[in-house]
Amino acid sequence: MASKGSASKYDESKIKTLSSLEHIRLRTGMYIGRLGTGANPDDGIYVLLKEVVDNAVDEFIMGCGDRVTVTVQDGSVSVRDRGRGIPLGKVIECVSVINTGAKYSDDVFQFSVGLNGVGTKAVNALSSSFRVVSYRDGQFFEAVFERGALKAKREGQARREPDGTLVEFTPDAQMFGDYAFNMEFVEKRMRHYAYLNSGLTLELNGQEFASQNGLLDLLKDETGDDVLYEAGYWRGDRIEFSFTHTNNYGEEYFSFVNGQYTSDGGTHLSAFREGFLKAVNEFFRASYKGEDIREGVAAAVAVKLANPMFESQTKNKLGNGDIKPWIIQEVVRGVDDYLRRNPTAAKRLEEKIATNEKLRTELNVVKKEAREAAKKIELKIPKLKDCKLHLGDGPDGDRSTIFLTEGQSATGSMVSCRDVMTQAIFSLRGKVENMHARKRVAIYKNEELYNLMMALGIENDVEGLRYARIVIATDADYDGFHIRNLLLTFFLTFFEELVTAGRVFILETPIFRVRTKKETRYCYSPKERDEAVGALGSGSEVTRFKGLGEISPSEFGQFIGEDIRLLSVDVQSLKSVPEVLTFYMGKNTPERREFIMKNLKNDL
Repeated sequence: MASKGSASKYDESKIKTLSSLEHIRLRTGMYIGRLGTGANPDDGIYVLLKEVVDNAVDEFIMGCGDRVTVTVQDGSVSVRDRGRGIPLGKVIECVSVINTGAKYSDDVFQFSVGLNGVGTKAVNALSSSFRVVSYRDGQFFEAVFERGALKAKREGQARREPDGTLVEFTPDAQMFGDYAFNMEFVEKRMRHYAYLNSGLTLELNGQEFASQNGLLDLLKDETGDDVLYEAGYWRGDRIEFSFTHTNNYGEEYFSFVNGQYTSDGGTHLSAFREGFLKAVNEFFRASYKGEDIREGVAAAVAVKLANPMFESQTKNKLGNGDIKPWIIQEVVRGVDDYLRRNPTAAKRLEEKIATNEKLRTELNVVKKEAREAAKKIELKIPKLKDCKLHLGDGPDGDRSTIFLTEGQSATGSMVSCRDVMTQAIFSLRGKVENMHARKRVAIYKNEELYNLMMALGIENDVEGLRYARIVIATDADYDGFHIRNLLLTFFLTFFEELVTAGRVFILETPIFRVRTKKETRYCYSPKERDEAVGALGSGSEVTRFKGLGEISPSEFGQFIGEDIRLLSVDVQSLKSVPEVLTFYMGKNTPERREFIMKNLKNDL
């Protein structure tokens, strides 16, 4: 125990009051969730972009302007809407003073995502340069900021400019490091905006995004032609949804609140699922189980709420509890209407449910045998070094991670340096079985994959997931890449929802170590290695890590700590998954052989 003399002095001088600007920059997680460099679609730079585009889309929702122009170039963003424009006398306050805005007034914004007056202020505070110009009735007001501090302002006449607001910003490299916008992520966001706002055109770097059929277009674009029946669609005053069934395993949902994509769902999605179950059972006058009705379902649902309550500033999950009754009622009405109007679709749905019932019965027999076999081995899950906190155990549990490692050597390096509270390790024996085109029963006949499924807690459904992040940690060699692909095939075949929900990652670890007596640098590519050698001198020692087991525990700790580098596994379109898996993981074909011969190289 520290003595009184050694403790830091704690008096009035230690109490600090931060300005809103200082608080945003010091506690970025409260405002944008995470920083990141742009490699993950949830990284902060995309949240900054979203906050600005949200405001432009809110103008369209309120009936002002049907076009938003977005430019992303050289790490900077420009967004121009054709809305009403910020009132000229309040431009500075609206982009720099927290809890200032018009979204507290239902007369001005009825169904807005941003209700706390924080979003644009966070963009301003976290940008090295930020410029806003409001155009109203032939007049303009311009303000320029640097890291949230006002640097210049001017006003005057702008007769040739239509009303609206222009926002330009450059994310601060001091906060985000060497960031870069992944345009695939940005384009996906623009498509979502278009699907949710029929009649709105979004222009991104000259490419236009628009939708005439809303969520019906979204579902058709995501599922393609691999559906059992033509997608159903319903639009009400406060809810819009579309649904169909595919031959895929599990359930796939795209849920939105006031235009915000809620990747973690929430009460609106659970209400939709409950309403869908009720509607189908009432239509067929049956008592089917939920898993039989929803297995293979693909659906998109969007609701409009006057006062949405999200579980965090990043708005990934809705928490409103009072909305379930009317959503259930509306879903029952919409699904029943579709099934009555489309008897062929109703018949195919009924056949799908019967097939799911049969498969579940067969699977239950295999499950029982697998459980009995597991009990004979050990009560604990073999090869799992578990952590103490799991998904759902508060903020720390939301950081829980399970590493899927290759062999005992890699596991040994990680076990001694991991955070036992939030980091678990599951050790694979080597290459797992290729699960492409296999039935779900195959998991229960494979001891290793069965144990992995049980460790993750997803035997019954993905809602039982025990960890916030599933991280594939294999060697940076061809065997490691092969194991990585086999694991991704496993997840995409049977648990695609985990991938689309952003739960699956790949651990990036250094390939080279370049060091002298005074300095050590870890390099993730041959280019970084060459740069390090150039900086440290030709006499520096270069080590090539052939496997994770070659990295000592003392070194490994920094690669899975606060500076962990994770590559998110992202699916741009669901309809592309079967084709990609068949090409890479299916039977050998002349086309694949030709592809390999053209792309085979070794630059390490």
